[in-house]
Amino acid sequence: MHSNISVNAHALPIVKHMIANADKLRLKIDRLDNGCTVIDAGIQALGGLEAGRLIAEVCMGGLGTVSLTHSPTFKHWPLTLQVHSTNPVIACLGSQYAGWSLSHGEGKGAFHALGSGPARAMATKLKDGVEKPVEDLYEELGYRDVCGETTIVMEVDRVPPVEVIDKIARACKVETDSVHVILTPTSSLAGGVQVVARVLEVALHKAHSLHFPLGNIIDGSASAPLPPPHPNFVKAMGRTNDAILFGGTAHLFVKGGDKAAETLANELPSSTSRDYGKPFAEVFKEYKYDFFKVDAMLFSPAKVIVTAVESGRSFHAGELDEELLERSFGD
Repeated sequence: MHSNISVNAHALPIVKHMIANADKLRLKIDRLDNGCTVIDAGIQALGGLEAGRLIAEVCMGGLGTVSLTHSPTFKHWPLTLQVHSTNPVIACLGSQYAGWSLSHGEGKGAFHALGSGPARAMATKLKDGVEKPVEDLYEELGYRDVCGETTIVMEVDRVPPVEVIDKIARACKVETDSVHVILTPTSSLAGGVQVVARVLEVALHKAHSLHFPLGNIIDGSASAPLPPPHPNFVKAMGRTNDAILFGGTAHLFVKGGDKAAETLANELPSSTSRDYGKPFAEVFKEYKYDFFKVDAMLFSPAKVIVTAVESGRSFHAGELDEELLERSFGD
């Protein structure tokens, strides 16, 4: 799936727009001593839904559109987020997926975050004397990006230490003053939007886990209701996950024939997981807050449509679950 599209170059105008309109978007812009630009969208700054919408588009490397609308699908939760990308594999897996583990220090003051966004596509490391992508996924995608400036998004509630910024700059082969770091705490309005905007990405990620050929996914769109924020981190995270697991719909357009499209549709919905059936915060608590014990197949939209473009046939699977959504959002 070789592509000459630059997710960093396409995301940059959105980042510059956010900086230029920081007052209107209620963002706090800081330049650290090493020259890095930090965009705070919910720690000391108030941020908001529009900031979250723009951050979601940055996460997708400027290759996706994210919009907010009202929908009658769920009686109590009309505010709905819609995502579309004509380059869904690169936008979602090559940029938006939170796959770069970044940490510094040990013990109580240690910093740990999963980086998402276009910087991932530039990050490399030396392995056995050979330069490789930081994430193995890029070998599979056959995609790498090169750009003079880069942006990374972290779902955290504090500014990363300079050592983490230095690590990002080194891995991406840019100066630290060419790094933009966007911070969105889970409990913030912007944070909620940028997580729910992953409704298409989780469908792509699960398709990848099911070994569906990514090159056969040629277009995609998805939607999910936007949950109210919650000051408690676990409940906030639970609600954003549940928006997708119980309220998300994804429509993928694929090549490769009817049988493969139908199989993908049947295996994609969140309800195929052993852990489906209760709000995510409850599942997480039962696993003693160990994210890696949760069945990875849970993370997918509730309802899917897969259209086989060669025949024009569409396959539907899964159902929206208003009762579980209500338990999560109304708690």
